[in-house]
Amino acid sequence: MLITILGWLWAATAVLLIISVLLHSPKGDGMGGLASSGSSMFTSARSAENTLNRISWTLLALFMGLAVVLSAGWLN
Repeated sequence: MLITILGWLWAATAVLLIISVLLHSPKGDGMGGLASSGSSMFTSARSAENTLNRISWTLLALFMGLAVVLSAGWLN
């Protein structure tokens, strides 16, 4: 029962981690910078980026911790 709940929590953490990484603003212009006039159309607040970083690192720590607990067999 506990292993099943932790397994679902681990999967949910993985999905949320993927979403939080995809929400980060790109550091460079990439291929879109070739056609633009040098200014980015999308800007983000620095505090929002810091908050997103904290969320991503917390989800990563939770994901890795759950992966260790579930794979080590401590709950059998």
